Amino acid sequence: MLGKTKTKGLMLATGLATLAMMQPAMALDAEAFVNRIEAVYGAMGYQFDFGPATAEGTTITVDGVTVSFEGMSEEPFELDTTLTFTGVEEFEDGSFTAEELTIPDIDTEFASDPVGHISVTGMVLQDLWLPPEGDTSAEAMMQTVGRMASGPLVISRDGAEVIKIDSMEAVSDFTYAEDDSLESIVSSVSIANIWADLSTVGEEEPEAGAVIEALGLTNISGNISQSLTWTMADGRMTIDEGLMDFADIGALNITFDISGFTLDVLDKIYAMQSSDLDPESEEGQAEQMMMGMQLAQALSIVSANVRYDDAGLAPRLLDMFAAQSGVERAQFVESIKPAVPAMVGQAGIPQLTEMVVPAVNAFLDDPQSFEVNVAPPSPTSLLVLAAAGANPAGLITALGLTITANQ
Repeated sequence: MLGKTKTKGLMLATGLATLAMMQPAMALDAEAFVNRIEAVYGAMGYQFDFGPATAEGTTITVDGVTVSFEGMSEEPFELDTTLTFTGVEEFEDGSFTAEELTIPDIDTEFASDPVGHISVTGMVLQDLWLPPEGDTSAEAMMQTVGRMASGPLVISRDGAEVIKIDSMEAVSDFTYAEDDSLESIVSSVSIANIWADLSTVGEEEPEAGAVIEALGLTNISGNISQSLTWTMADGRMTIDEGLMDFADIGALNITFDISGFTLDVLDKIYAMQSSDLDPESEEGQAEQMMMGMQLAQALSIVSANVRYDDAGLAPRLLDMFAAQSGVERAQFVESIKPAVPAMVGQAGIPQLTEMVVPAVNAFLDDPQSFEVNVAPPSPTSLLVLAAAGANPAGLITALGLTITANQ
C-alpha cells in the first residue's frame, strides 16, 4: 500500500514539475506580438505605434494604436480604444497566428464646423498570421489576413446622415502545395448598400452642387464588388468581376486576365519600392527603367474588358448639355457627332477611328451600354505589345481590340 502511494506521489510531482517548466514556454509575450505586427506592416509602408499590451491565456489586449503611412504627410490616425486579439499562438520559428481581432464600435465626432460624426460597428479581422522575424517576402505578406469585415457605417453632417454603408467585407482563401508553399488565392470584396446624400455639396461648391442637382444625383445608392483568383506558379491573376453598380446611374465592370504576375515579380516590385535610391537620380531612373522592362517581359495579357451599362445617367447628361446649348437632345447629339472622328483621329490611327466612331454614335443615339474588349489571339507580353505600338494597326490586331455599343 505504501509503495502504491509513493508511486502516485512521484507521478503527481513529476507532472507538476513538467507543467511548471512548460509554463514559461507557453506564456505569450504581448510586447513581442505587437512588435511583430509593427515590423511586418512596417515592411508594407504602415507605421503602427501600439499602446501597452497585456496577455491573458491566448488573449492579448492592446490599449490603443496610432497609425501613419510612410511617405504621406497626413496627420497620424489615432485609435484610442482597446484592441482584443483572441486565439493567439506563437510558434517555434517566431511566427504568430491569431483567430480574431475585434475593435470596439466607434461612435465619435471627427470635425467641429460643420459637426462631423462617424459610427462604425462590428469591426473584425480574422485568420491573422505574422511571419517569422526577417521574412518580408511577398509570399508572407499576402497571407497576413484572411478576412476583414464591418457592420453598418454612418457619417453625419450637423446631425444629418450623409453617407451610410450596410456592410464591408474582404475575404481571402489560401491553398497550399505539398511543401506548404502558397499555391493560390481566391479573394472577394463586397461593399453593400452604399447610400450618399450629395445635396449639401452646393453649400461649399455651388457649381458642383448645380450639376449634381441637374443630374438628379442628390441621393445615390449602390454596391461595389470584386472577385479575384491568383495562382502563384504561373502568376495567373483573373479578376472576373470589378463592379460598381449604382441605381439610376449605371454599372461599370472592369475585368482582366493576366499571367506572369508571380511572387518573384512582386518581390522585385517591393524591393524597388523600398530602395534607398533617389527616384529622380540617374541611378534611380535607370533602376526604374530596368524594372519596367522586366515587368513588361514577365507580364502577359490574356484578356481585359471594360463595360458600362447605363441606368439613366447618360440621358440626363445629354439633356443637361442640350439645355445649356438651348436645343433639344436629338439636335445636340447630331451637333456633336462630327466632333467624334476629329477627336479620335488625333491618335493618327484610322483603324481606331473606324472602330470607335460607330460605337460612340450608337451610344449617343440610344445610351444602353458601351464596351471595350481586349482578347489577343494568344497571351501576349506587354513588351511585345509595346514593340507592336510602332505599327498602330498591328497593335490593334495584336490586342484583339473590339469596341461595341448597345450589345
